[in-house]
Amino acid sequence: MGDEVVLLDFSLSMFGIRVRIALAEKGIKYEYREEDLVNTKSALLLQMNPVHKKIPVLIHNGKPICESLIIVEYIDEVWKDKAPLLPTDPYQRAQARFWADFVDNKVHEVAKKIWTGKVDELETEKKELIENLKQLEEFLGDKPYFGGDTFGFLDVAFIPFYKWFYAYETVGKLKLDCPKLIAWGKRCMQRESVSKFLSDEKEIYEFILSYRKKIGVDQDTKTN
Repeated sequence: MGDEVVLLDFSLSMFGIRVRIALAEKGIKYEYREEDLVNTKSALLLQMNPVHKKIPVLIHNGKPICESLIIVEYIDEVWKDKAPLLPTDPYQRAQARFWADFVDNKVHEVAKKIWTGKVDELETEKKELIENLKQLEEFLGDKPYFGGDTFGFLDVAFIPFYKWFYAYETVGKLKLDCPKLIAWGKRCMQRESVSKFLSDEKEIYEFILSYRKKIGVDQDTKTN
C-alpha cells in the first residue's frame, strides 16, 4: 500500500508553492485541494490545522504537517532517497535554516507591510526590504544556487518570492537592484519543478490590488 499524500493549499501562496516544488523535486504524487481563503475555509483545513487555521497543510497517511518550512524538511526526511534538499553537513544545514527564516521574517514580513499598507508612509520598510535582499544576494555570491552547485532547501524557500518582485516594485514605488538574485531566479525557472508552480507576475499584482481594495488601503498604482 502506497503513501496517501494530500496538500491543502492556495494557488498564489508563496508558502504553498514551496511545498509543491519540494514534492515535485522528490517525484511524489499527491492530491491537491485548493482552499478558498477569502470566503470559507474548509472543514478539513480547520480540522487538520486547528491552531493556525492556515495553508499549506500536508496530510501524509492521515497525519497533518503544518508550516511550509517544516513541511519541506519533513518531505526531505521522509523521501530522502531522491533529490536531497538540505545539506548533509550540520553547519551548512544550520545556515540554510537560518537564511530560510530570514526570508520569512526579513523579506516576506517587511514586504507584506509595504503591499498591505499606505506606501507613502513606509519609507523605512522600503529601505529595509532593499537592504535585506542585498544581504541575501551577498550570501548567494557567485554560486549558481544558495547551497552551491545543486538546487536545495534555501532555493525552495526563496524562489516563490521571485515572482513577487514586480509587485513589490510597482505597488511599493521602489527599485530593487539585485542582479544576482534575478539571474538566480531565471536559473531556477529553468527547472520544471519551479516553472510549473510559480505564479504569473501580473496575476500576483492584480491579487494585491484586489486585496488592498478589500482592506480599504488607498493607493494609486496603475499598470502601464
